[in-house]
Amino acid sequence: MKKVLIISFFFNNKEEIGSVRLRGLAKYLPEYGWEPTILTIKRGNESESGFRTLETEYSDLVANWESKLGLNSENIKLKSKENKNFTESLIKVWLEIFAYPDPEKNWYKPAVKAGSELLEKEHFDAILSSSSPVTCHLIANKLKEIYKIPWIADLRDLWAYNHYYNFSRFRVFRDINLEKRTLASANVLSTVSKPLADKLIELHENKNVVTILNGFDPKNKAEKVRMLDKKFSIIYTGRIYEKNMDIELLFKAISQLNKEKEINLDDFSIEFYGNQKHLLEKQLSPHINKYNLKRIIKIHGQVSHEDALKRQKKSQLLLLLNWNDPKEKGVFTGKIFEYLSAQRPIIALGGYGGVVKELLEQTKAGVSLNNTNELKRIIKSFYSEFKLNGEAKYSGIPKEIDKYSHKEMAMRFSEVLERINNF
Repeated sequence: MKKVLIISFFFNNKEEIGSVRLRGLAKYLPEYGWEPTILTIKRGNESESGFRTLETEYSDLVANWESKLGLNSENIKLKSKENKNFTESLIKVWLEIFAYPDPEKNWYKPAVKAGSELLEKEHFDAILSSSSPVTCHLIANKLKEIYKIPWIADLRDLWAYNHYYNFSRFRVFRDINLEKRTLASANVLSTVSKPLADKLIELHENKNVVTILNGFDPKNKAEKVRMLDKKFSIIYTGRIYEKNMDIELLFKAISQLNKEKEINLDDFSIEFYGNQKHLLEKQLSPHINKYNLKRIIKIHGQVSHEDALKRQKKSQLLLLLNWNDPKEKGVFTGKIFEYLSAQRPIIALGGYGGVVKELLEQTKAGVSLNNTNELKRIIKSFYSEFKLNGEAKYSGIPKEIDKYSHKEMAMRFSEVLERINNF
């Protein structure tokens, strides 16, 4: 069996969305002839017994500086609005200047040292680094320079063209140059959607760029026969970003349907999991009060990834919130793949269509929409089915949905690994 060294900062953190792709890859790559070893950070006593990991110490740059300055999220939250804005601006400037190229930069030296010691002792056929953080690619670049091993640079999120980017033009310029220099020696660049691949091709001319989608663990796929909620439940699991997501659309549609006597609110339960409970309450309370929906809303806060998956599978409908930003058209949220494995109807709200809408249309697993009347029509339709049959009808096509499994993802990566090994 051939061997690949996977460099992943978040691998040991099951609750971090950035670990899902790599954990799925490491789990299923052996079925295609590749044995993975994961270079990652040590997280207390949470080491992974199911994988071969090489763990290093890590000094958290941001936490260290916050401690020195007496700052933390609780302190910032208690400040006045003016002081809070000033503090947050100060942190942003500090991140731009000192946390370059990312806040995880302190991992570079211990990771290169540990990786070098491993590669001196053992033969590896390939290296695969996955960002974010981009420090993973800097580590892989150094190891390739020393040991001349074929390398795949996997960009789950783009680097300089990242849609979450909010740094200055000077910082963007520095990042573009560093990205080009670092990834120049990679044999292949991979990313999670075709629109993102097109952006990489634009920046890295004559580079081999492949699209390998995220997915879900087929072992987490819901059973066909199971007990669903007795209520007409709509479940959302994940963080809510108020400035970029339109959660009010749902509350407005429900309120109007109730006033029009198209639904009975006693049948409804809308539940939110994710973020800290007090933060969710702060985000949702204005909408809950505005539309007088307190009796049907339940806010649970953060739960384990495993519990979130269980809750999704029992729900009548699953709510997905897209970002209202045209730059997001090429971005799959990791949440949509979890939802596919739950095999319950998905309602994706907001956004500009793009890859999420295409996926839902292809799999028939749900709908993507962004106006109140469309949403009212969809909810009314599912609610009618619920009243008639005790559940909202699920119309997902199994053969299409299985294309988005971690097995399929691992197979695609194995094909690329074989290709770069035969150069």
